[in-house]
Formats: sequence, structure tokens, C-alpha cells
Amino acid sequence: MARRRAPRHFPRFAADAVVRSLADTRVVVLQGARQVGKSSLAARLLRGRRGARWVTLDDPDVLAAAQADPVSFVSGGGLLGIDEIQRAPELLLPIKARVDRDPRPGQFLLTGSAHLLLLPRLADTLAGRLEIVELWPLSQGELRGRREPFLQRLLDPTAPWPPGAPLDVRGVAALAAAGGFPEPRRRTPARRASWFDAYVRSFAQRDVRDLAEIEHPGRVRALLTLLAARTGSPLNTDDLARDARLAPSTARRYLAILEAAYLVTRLPAWSTNLSQRVATSPKCHLVDSGLCAHLLGLDAGGLSTPTGNHGPVLETFAVQELRRQLGWAQRRASLHHLRTKDGVEVDIVVEWSDSRVGGVEVKAGATVTGADFRGLRWLRERLGDRFTRGVVLYAGNHVLPFGPGLWALPFSALWS
Repeated sequence: MARRRAPRHFPRFAADAVVRSLADTRVVVLQGARQVGKSSLAARLLRGRRGARWVTLDDPDVLAAAQADPVSFVSGGGLLGIDEIQRAPELLLPIKARVDRDPRPGQFLLTGSAHLLLLPRLADTLAGRLEIVELWPLSQGELRGRREPFLQRLLDPTAPWPPGAPLDVRGVAALAAAGGFPEPRRRTPARRASWFDAYVRSFAQRDVRDLAEIEHPGRVRALLTLLAARTGSPLNTDDLARDARLAPSTARRYLAILEAAYLVTRLPAWSTNLSQRVATSPKCHLVDSGLCAHLLGLDAGGLSTPTGNHGPVLETFAVQELRRQLGWAQRRASLHHLRTKDGVEVDIVVEWSDSRVGGVEVKAGATVTGADFRGLRWLRERLGDRFTRGVVLYAGNHVLPFGPGLWALPFSALWS
């Protein structure tokens, strides 16, 4: 009988941030979407720590004990790891009481499949006592076992761009369709689709009830699919509500739940005083391009066709790759988009904490022209020395200069 191959474990670069936080913070929360690997990472970090304990609230018996006597549940010494803390919010007040009595760092490592600070009943409980580390689906660098230096190169105008691995349109589409959730990465494309189906069904039927009261749970999947069709587009909640057959207030509340569950992220408009004609609506992106493609009924082949909606999905792929890299970047930065009322656009504006700015455009095709740099030139001309570099990512093979500070790069430059 053939021996079954052990599942591959990918490195998680957010681990360093968790370890640093535990060294000087009383409560550390590792949070992100369901099935991104939070439990595995937290359990691994606790393994070998003297006196550390690990419990999961996904176990019905453990959950019942936590709800019956939350004070006793969190008592005792040593580091306590609690998985899926949003299932038992009644634990947070006893945790607050314990760390207020004893201010030593590294007492609790909590994981949550929801952004605790976005949930009204949990937001203020541990304010000032916790640090949040976000875990996203796997980045391309984590899949390859090496940290991505793209943001550092975008910041440094003198850094050379690597040649990158050749990727045609279908190759980029295959990476986007696979996404970064660990479990479906281990499956064939057909089995991956089954996993995504079960994932969305489980969220709509069960997980969403941990976050809020939902009058129409059946509409959650429909709303998520509508958001997939709008990925990379400016968010218009009134239009979204109409198409979802929901009242605008209900649609906004459901959207907030999807954001709190890390299934949807907003890319805010870049705020600038350089022009009074800059649009202010955020863009909406699904958290993972693989989930997005699945909800749209697209595989790698479908994404590769001119009518396959590949542009917005590839833009989501690039946005979320950079969002993941922010977690281990050398300098703090934030992501935005730019869209003026005159039609000037930049898909991703990266602003560092020292106010320097770089830009990234995403092009699904295999050729690049000077017209593709219109928005990046607009940024460069108005920012002067604050502008670092502008990049057009494309499905080609060459690193090409397009004027001072402007480059066309293969998609693989994101992780090369």
C-alpha cells in the first residue's frame, strides 16, 4: 500500500509579529478569515512554551465550559491560547479583569475569525490591552518559502528590479484562480471548487451567527457573489442593496459583517489636497482571488479569456498580495486607490508612514504602452520628490523602463 504524503506546511511570515507582540503585550489577537491557518500557527507558537495551554472553542464541550464559568476558564498562570474567541464573547470581561490585576505581557493568545474591534459588543472590552496581528491567506512568497521584497524595492528608487519568472496570461490566471487559502492549495482544481462551495455554505449557515443576528442568512451568499462581480470597483451600497433585494440599511449591515469576517476588504480612496477633483468612494475587493473566481464560476481557463472578467480578479490578486506583504514589510505603509473625476486612475497607491508614495497599475494583457502609465505620471508630476516609483504589472516577460521612476514589470516581480 502506498504511503500517504503528509500535508505540506507553509511558512507564515506573520509569526514573527506574534512573537514580538507576546513579548510586551498582555493580550495578542491573531485574527483573519476562517481557514487561513490561524489555529495551526497559534498552536505551533504555543508548542514548547513552558506552562502554555491551548483550547479551541470549536469543540462543543470546551465551548460549553467556557460559557458556564468564564471566570474559572481563564484563571490560572501561564500563557493561555484560546481559538475562535468570537464564539464566547463572555470570556473577554474575565480576561480584562485578569490582565488588569496582573499586567505581565504574554498572558493570552487569542484567535478570531472576525475583527474584534469591528464587533460592537466586543470593541471596547480590551481596548489598550491588546495588539492585533492579522493573518491573511497565503502570499505567493509564503507558498515559495521566501519573503517578498517588492514593497522595499518600490520605496527605493535605486533598487534593481529582478528579471522575474516568465508568466503568460494563463499562468497569472492560474495563480489567481488558486488563491491563497492553505487547504484548497493542496487540492486539484475540481476538488478546490468543492472546498470553496463548502466554505461559503458553512459561513452563510453557521459562522455568520457568531457575529450578528441575520434576518436573511440565505442572502449572505448572494451578497458575497454580487461583491465578487464588483471586485475592484468603487463601492455603491445603494446599487448593491437593490441587486441583493435588501433594504440599503440591511445591505450596509451585512457588508459590515462580511468585512468583520475578513471576507471583504475596502481599498480607501487616496486622500490628497493635490486636486479637488478626486473621487472619495472606496473600492471593494474580496479577500482572496481564488474565492472571488469561484463565486464567479471561473477557473484559470475562464479567467484567461478576454470576456473572463480577468482584469478585476487580477487586480484583486495584486491588491491582496500587497496587503499580505504589509504584515512583514520593513516600513509601515497603507494601501489606497486613486480615481479623479477626469478619469485618471491608479489601481494601488502605496503611502508609507513618512509620506512617500508609490503606485502600482495592474494590466491583464501581455503588452504595455505609454498610455498605461497615465495615472502614474499624474502622481509623479504632482508629488515631486515624494514619489518613489510607479509600476505597471503585466503578463509579460521583460523589465522595461518607461521614463524616470516608471517601470513595466512581469507579475512575478510581486514575489521574485
